[in-house]
Amino acid sequence: MKSISVCVIGAGTAGLAALKNSLEHQLNVVCYEQSKQIGGTWVYEDLSPNIEDECEIHSSMYQGLRTNLPKEVMGYLDFPYPESMADSFVSSHDVLSFLYLYAEHFDLQKHIKFQHEVIRVLPRTNGRWEVHVKNRLTGKCFVEMFDRIFVCNGHYTKPQYPRIEGMEIYQGCSIHSHLYREPYKFEGEDVLIIGAGPSGMDLTNQISKTAKRVFLSHHLKEAPRTDFMPRVTQKPDVQRFTESGAIFKDGSQETFSFVIFCTGYQYSFPFLSTDCGIFVANNHVQPLYKHTININFPTMAIIGLPFMVLPTQCFDLQVRFVLKFFSNEQKLPTQEEMMDALHEDMQERKERGLTERDAHKMGEKQFVYYQELSKIAGHNVKPVIAKIMKDCSKKYIFELETYRQYQFKVLDDENFLKIHVK
Repeated sequence: MKSISVCVIGAGTAGLAALKNSLEHQLNVVCYEQSKQIGGTWVYEDLSPNIEDECEIHSSMYQGLRTNLPKEVMGYLDFPYPESMADSFVSSHDVLSFLYLYAEHFDLQKHIKFQHEVIRVLPRTNGRWEVHVKNRLTGKCFVEMFDRIFVCNGHYTKPQYPRIEGMEIYQGCSIHSHLYREPYKFEGEDVLIIGAGPSGMDLTNQISKTAKRVFLSHHLKEAPRTDFMPRVTQKPDVQRFTESGAIFKDGSQETFSFVIFCTGYQYSFPFLSTDCGIFVANNHVQPLYKHTININFPTMAIIGLPFMVLPTQCFDLQVRFVLKFFSNEQKLPTQEEMMDALHEDMQERKERGLTERDAHKMGEKQFVYYQELSKIAGHNVKPVIAKIMKDCSKKYIFELETYRQYQFKVLDDENFLKIHVK
């Protein structure tokens, strides 16, 4: 019988999991990666002065980044970080080194075509996928046909900006955190940072050491601790911008020379033709079964949409779930049943007060999601991982100064140690 052919788009954390697990299912798989190496967003990328479109930059990695989750919860389901990496909160370079270890251990790189960009994916009437690929070295394009598609292109490339009155009249410099690289550019400046997620808090901490003043604008119900950061003033949301600064919703007004938007990213799939049956509305990618399988064409899956999750473990579990159907080991529900499941999920979110923009937000519900996937995938996140994750919850907001001073050690599937090391 002819082997099922699989195309994996992207060789980051999700793409490597899709490649490795497809090979273990004896599928005929090839991975296209537009850059020169594996790693996706974990590859540091210098900014070129000739960049005209910020989406041309594919990595958001900045100097001095350390993970906001311990490495003990960041490994794959069957491949943890090596114990030789002593720190729990590791650098971006350590994460990239880990991904190389994973690729080497499972001999993945020979199945990856580097500097090959997927520019168009189209469904065909015979149930297969037509994939147009550009060789970025030669500039030539070619077409391949596949039975299955894993879309693993990552979601930290297209910045999301809020709509705030007066943005067009502000005369200072403004960037998205996507283009932030190091704090010295802001030495002696007054800086407004919008957003208090992991990036917003981390950048506030970095920039406060060089800037003259930093204003941190957010709408968190409980204010984060910033007393250890010099020259930081917390502000509510911006009401409107002025030529030289902003007026905030409490009526206060400040002037500043830089604005950094730490306001997240948009899901984007520019290579998918409209007849692939996928569309994005209010950052809700739809219609998907269990946040991954294309309901209109269930031989396509998108990996890595859920946020506020354990990324690597979540991606790995999604891949294993999908492959049960891709390999024909399991029969998919009907299209009607999959749509019903999607509607039930959205209704449950609505009842919890979430908006459509939160369609892929997991948070405290993530372990319910993992259990749903595991019923098909045959693997699940170990209880000890959930316990460590719970211990780390929101530490980047309320204990940013100290939470990376701890080291975790997994004792068994249920228990761990937490040791203060600094």
